[in-house]
Amino acid sequence: MTVGSVDFSKKPVPHARSAGGFDLLLTAVAPAIWGSTYIVATQLLPAGIPLTIAMLRALPAGVLLLLIVRTLPRGAWLWRSLLLGGINFSVFWWLLFVSAYHLPGGVAATVGAIQPLIVIGLARLVLGRAMRPVAIASAFVGIAGVALLVLTPAARLDPVGVAAALGGALSMACGTVLSRKWQPPVSALTFAAWQLTAGGLLLLPAAVVLEPFPSNLTAANALGFAWLGLVGAAATYFLWLRGIARLEPAVVSFLLFLSPLTAVALGWLLLDQSLTPIQILGMMLVTGGIWSGQRAQSCTAATSGAATSCGG
Repeated sequence: MTVGSVDFSKKPVPHARSAGGFDLLLTAVAPAIWGSTYIVATQLLPAGIPLTIAMLRALPAGVLLLLIVRTLPRGAWLWRSLLLGGINFSVFWWLLFVSAYHLPGGVAATVGAIQPLIVIGLARLVLGRAMRPVAIASAFVGIAGVALLVLTPAARLDPVGVAAALGGALSMACGTVLSRKWQPPVSALTFAAWQLTAGGLLLLPAAVVLEPFPSNLTAANALGFAWLGLVGAAATYFLWLRGIARLEPAVVSFLLFLSPLTAVALGWLLLDQSLTPIQILGMMLVTGGIWSGQRAQSCTAATSGAATSCGG
């Protein structure tokens, strides 16, 4: 593998802003697919090995992408890739699977839904983006919608699970903002390859030392790992990082509300689960929160001191 013809001494050229409709739609595919993670993790994967599952999701996908792009990070991009890989994958996915094992899907999704709020705050601190009241209100609307969509009266609160879900939301929010701040002079596919490989390598020693590797993997386990690695990691994080490079971090983060929405829709379509009027109301609130939040943040990015027709 070589570093190709990439000139790492040059600063990345910002992507030209487009209307954003196609970029938004393509980016939305990632969190929509991530909505399948909970059901895959709980129904198809072995229990009790969150570090191993996170490592097997990240490392093979990263190595596969590296074989495709054949470009390695150099200079500052080496430590940045390690840091981003650790935040976006090592820490986030480990905590994600811990929360999945300790909490019902509804509780985990509701706790994790605070991520757009965290991104709005971090984007203000790290990138100097304005905090629009409409965007903050939209995030709360989305959180309320997720709660109506997925919470049940029997939902239980496990302290370990809640802490893991909160930590995971914070970790991915940091990774989203820093991935926008640090834009390398390579494609989003290469950036995804660097981060996935780094995240998997960081998880490997901990997984080997702390968790026994399952010796009786089934065909269902293999299917689950293939889905989470090839589709839920390699393909979706390419789309996600591509979107971060072209759209505002807060605009992208509101799309994460699509994950619980997709999870409920999959349960209805594939598992013959019913939809209550409360859940339908939750879907409407989630959709409204996504739309208004993205509009508010897009207007913030577009102003740049000029007058616009954006409300709020």
